[in-house]
Amino acid sequence: MKEQQNHAELAENFIKDAERTTWHDETLWWVRQKRDKAAFQLPEWENLREAASQIKHNVLSHMHDYLMAFEEKAKENGIRVHWAMDALEHNQIVLGILKDNGVEAIIKSKSMLTEECHLNEYLIENGVEVVDTDLGERIVQLREEKPSHIVLPAIHLKKEDVGETFHQHLGTEKGNKDPQYLTEAARQHLREKFVSRRAALTGVNFAIAETGEFVVCTNEGNADMGAHLADVHIACMGFEKIIPQRKHLGVFLRLLARSATGQPITTYSSHFKKPRAGQQMHIVIVDNGRSQQLGREDFRNSLKCIRCGACMNTCPVYRRSGGHSYHSAVAGPIGSILAPNLDMRKNADLPFASTLCGSCSNVCPVKIDIHDQLYKWRQVLVKEGYVPFGKKVAMQAMTFTLSHPGVFGLAGKVGRKVMGVAPFVVSNGLNPWYKQREMPEPPKESFREWYSKNRNGQSS
Repeated sequence: MKEQQNHAELAENFIKDAERTTWHDETLWWVRQKRDKAAFQLPEWENLREAASQIKHNVLSHMHDYLMAFEEKAKENGIRVHWAMDALEHNQIVLGILKDNGVEAIIKSKSMLTEECHLNEYLIENGVEVVDTDLGERIVQLREEKPSHIVLPAIHLKKEDVGETFHQHLGTEKGNKDPQYLTEAARQHLREKFVSRRAALTGVNFAIAETGEFVVCTNEGNADMGAHLADVHIACMGFEKIIPQRKHLGVFLRLLARSATGQPITTYSSHFKKPRAGQQMHIVIVDNGRSQQLGREDFRNSLKCIRCGACMNTCPVYRRSGGHSYHSAVAGPIGSILAPNLDMRKNADLPFASTLCGSCSNVCPVKIDIHDQLYKWRQVLVKEGYVPFGKKVAMQAMTFTLSHPGVFGLAGKVGRKVMGVAPFVVSNGLNPWYKQREMPEPPKESFREWYSKNRNGQSS
């Protein structure tokens, strides 16, 4: 079996294309700026964030009660409720529903939970054709890639890439990269799928305990078209998507689209409460490690996440390294605190893929302390022995150095002297920092030396 590459190795592959890396960085920062403009137009923005955070805190504290209430109401509405302990059980339940109805092909709208559970691969291995109907998801599916972003799954691709992909798979004109032409080609391609498929699968953005209904937010309407035309509608949700009452929905809908793309509201916010006459409606509620995360006091707040992607759009590491460098279903800062909960050894590198600048926490609409959790995960991973021996020794050396002012001062002097006399000591391929940047000229003195000489004893 091929050994999995870590974040640093995968990021190095991404940034080899300097032009694409810069474009990726600037595009996501543009989305972040749209988010800021949308947020600043609401004087009550911070109050909304606090309200959403408190509502989610209440949910996490009474999860069992709300889930039971939701199940009871959903059943009263005619929805069939299923519970899955892990990814495999989730996949088996979905496959079982399809087999019971003689379905061999489904259409699917965006669902990060099914990506987390690797549902597509499981269904295909068991003879079920799966067609993703979200435009970005369909593009990466045709390319046999994973989504690189939870809201913008094909953000790593340029229109030229999409044009070539559609030429290969949909027979479009070679070299045509016009977005309108390509979108129309996708529309025509997917229309037949919508009309002919008897089963549709959607994700869930919010599930309301009070009413037993669930809400799906999209910009393309593909979830609605699939669910309304299909005889069988399967909705899949992690149990953290629950909210107490319908009146709380307004808080989250005002935050979600603004945080994700800078829109005032998502184009379609669709409520599903009961199946239409003759239709089956199923909802699969999934744990898959969430109970364990709920029990981790330092990390339980990560379950407040509403999957807006704002932390990705602002993260300097994600913007420059690309979503595929995170080798997990959910990339970026939030993914880096969710993934180790599922598999510490496999995802031990991800909490270190951060500058801990705190920008992710600043933009989170539900006020998750993301950068604090990244720091805490690092401590856990080191303690549990899931970091390379070299990094552990280096951190121990730095701990000793930073804990002894005399050693710190001496090391600084020696380091500056060596870099000044023999710059090749750091300016070489063995230094990871040198690979993508020029090393700065070493300063003639440290800040402490400068301060002692110029400001010591003076009031600021």
